[in-house]
Amino acid sequence: MIKNVAAPLAAPLPCVLIGGWLGAGKTTLVNQLLRQAGGLRLAVLVNDFGDLGLDADLITGASGEVLELAGGCICCSHGADLIGTLRRVTVREPRPDALLLETSGVADPAAVARSLTLLPAIRRNGTVVLADAPRLAALQADAYVGDTVRAQLAAADLLLLNKVDGLDAAALAALRRSLPAVRTVETVQAALPIEVVLGLGFGTDTGTGTDTGTDTDTDTPAPQALRAPAAAAGRFVSRSRHLDGPQDVAALVGQLTAAGSGVLRAKGLLTDADGRRLLLQVVGRRAQLAPAPAAALGPDRLAVIGLAGSCNGPPWT
Repeated sequence: MIKNVAAPLAAPLPCVLIGGWLGAGKTTLVNQLLRQAGGLRLAVLVNDFGDLGLDADLITGASGEVLELAGGCICCSHGADLIGTLRRVTVREPRPDALLLETSGVADPAAVARSLTLLPAIRRNGTVVLADAPRLAALQADAYVGDTVRAQLAAADLLLLNKVDGLDAAALAALRRSLPAVRTVETVQAALPIEVVLGLGFGTDTGTGTDTGTDTDTDTPAPQALRAPAAAAGRFVSRSRHLDGPQDVAALVGQLTAAGSGVLRAKGLLTDADGRRLLLQVVGRRAQLAPAPAAALGPDRLAVIGLAGSCNGPPWT
């Protein structure tokens, strides 16, 4: 007699929301990330192909509401049916490694994040919001759109203050003082390593991957060189270390998300005081804990990316 054996459930597809007001640089960021994908299969969801600004050389073909992109990536238009499109992406073969969901310029990313909770097959790994530095003060003060812009900023786990080359030092300093208490990265042309957005260290969330097995507690890229546009080279560092024995998880999370930590992105496999193995994801001020995937083998470890000169406090000291 042959028994039906249920196939193991796939790990939730990691999703990063990309939000921000019209013209802030969301599509510029998506183009930057696609160029750094390096073999990762990324799925990009946009509201409407008519507003799409993907670089032409990244598009290799089209099929219905799906654009085929270089390197096995895809771009899907969801129109009004976001949930339906997300469901189709999660069962697509080959399955994407990660999902980038670019919200409309007038959307509240927090509302989109709530929609994602309806889909157990999707796990939101964070919300990245871009802001147009030269226009931001005027947008926040605008009687018609100011509430929406401020809500977008407040929804950010990580804020990219983009186009900072368009402000002088005094104006930039004043703008910084007006921002909410969100971990912020200042960018030009939305240039930053893909690891800041998607995560880094020891491969994918399935636990298969690229950890070198070495601790690297110096300001050098680790466990592998960061992928970044030339404009961002030298501004970011990654650090990794093995974790010995059970951890005080609350204390570790507090260290990584503290205002002075300098941490932009962190990922860890760790054991708590009760012996449970956990997967930790940190995006800016947001930390998320989940049971470690069964395939997550090897020692407990932590990988962090931050701005150069940061990451000098706990847990590194």
